[in-house]
Amino acid sequence: MSGEPVKRPGASPPAQATDPVAPMAGAPIFEARDVSLRFGGVRALTEVGFSILPGELFSIIGPNGAGKTSMVNCISGRYRPTQGAVFYKGRDITALTPNQRATIGIGRTFQNLALFGHMTVLDNIMVGRHHLLRNNFLTGSLYWLSRARREELEHRRAVEEIIDFLDLQNVRKAVAGTLSYGVRKRVELARAMALKPDLILLDEPMAGMNLEEKEDMARYIVDLNEEFGMTVVMIEHDMGVVMDISHRVMVLDFGRKIAEGLPEAVLRDEHVRRAYLGEEDEVLVDPEDAALRPGRVA
Repeated sequence: MSGEPVKRPGASPPAQATDPVAPMAGAPIFEARDVSLRFGGVRALTEVGFSILPGELFSIIGPNGAGKTSMVNCISGRYRPTQGAVFYKGRDITALTPNQRATIGIGRTFQNLALFGHMTVLDNIMVGRHHLLRNNFLTGSLYWLSRARREELEHRRAVEEIIDFLDLQNVRKAVAGTLSYGVRKRVELARAMALKPDLILLDEPMAGMNLEEKEDMARYIVDLNEEFGMTVVMIEHDMGVVMDISHRVMVLDFGRKIAEGLPEAVLRDEHVRRAYLGEEDEVLVDPEDAALRPGRVA
């Protein structure tokens, strides 16, 4: 659980580390209420509840197999909770599909890259603008005579701004499949940003990166939170990154929430330490599992 915080080049110690409440205000932008998720007899999530405030950079951490990606999938609509409900801006979105959630302002990246390898960086990012296009087949067929051309140019300008923000100018016309892993991670982040989300979900955005790439990605994430005003939910294993840039942290273990709060307080929590060390914690043992143990009456 140790790790040196990632420092952004030329930046002073981040204010959010000592004043994490500063960017947050108003009602929650997202809320999960007693979310449970099962696959047959496997319990991926059990009665997980939490809320995220607008402007917050909220990290979800935990050991491998703790249910972190399952929780993000419930937020994005990839999975539908077996029990419980999820709310976005006060609206119950439990039954909405992933594309419907993208339309209302929820974007995401994936743990495993999901780019179109045969397409250019520019085209991959333009895919993220698809749901914002208003022209149809008829007006598109009259490209030079209708508003279709003007609309495409507007979206192209928005994409170019994202390319500049993420320092992708030199690879904008390169085929995505030929790029290094770290650059492709940035392209995926760019495509999620192109959705114009109010809530962006980042599933291990720094996995597989070297130290320099992690520092750059940490800077981009903080900037899109502070400058673009996006609320960020991030899954990350690098505790240095989590400590450095998160406003609040939630910890999952075996599909249950075991802690939530400021990063420093969460990492000092005894239950969190036991979870990461692999030690049994009697307080967190599932009653159904405990009843089946040797020496206990089921």
